[in-house]
Amino acid sequence: MSHDFDLHAPVGANKKKKILGRGQGSGRGTTSGKGNKGQKARSGGKTYVGFEGGQMPLYRRLARRGFSNYPFKQEWQIINLGEIEKHFEAGETVDFTSLQQKGLAKGSVPIKILANGNLTKKLSFKVDAISASAKEKAEKAGGDVTIIPAPEKARPRNKSKKAKAGGKK
Repeated sequence: MSHDFDLHAPVGANKKKKILGRGQGSGRGTTSGKGNKGQKARSGGKTYVGFEGGQMPLYRRLARRGFSNYPFKQEWQIINLGEIEKHFEAGETVDFTSLQQKGLAKGSVPIKILANGNLTKKLSFKVDAISASAKEKAEKAGGDVTIIPAPEKARPRNKSKKAKAGGKK
């Protein structure tokens, strides 16, 4: 008889459900692993993160201050010359589409070329940004560099109070 169809779950895949509150003999009776009394022992007895027993929590006692430039942060996909050297043949154009086809770029985040690694091939670069040393290496290898200006990202704006008033003269 063949054992080709000896199907079974891997060890540890099927665990027994922990049964709580079924008497002293069960090993998990009486308090059912919740300790003795108190809010956390009750059903629905939970508090939120930062709860301080009714006292005014720290995050509400302190004033909110400052400003963050985070919404205006510029993100780049970084690609080194060493990677471009490996994936491109002489005479090819290095741009967003060709980098995506070769698996070096993903999504729609702008690309910046950095000078880590050597470049020996004559390549034409059409990218969003390139470091000065990478540009120098590319031109030394006989290539040319064109920087494509990225469209300005719309800044998040707060609507003015006048716009909210709506049609009052």
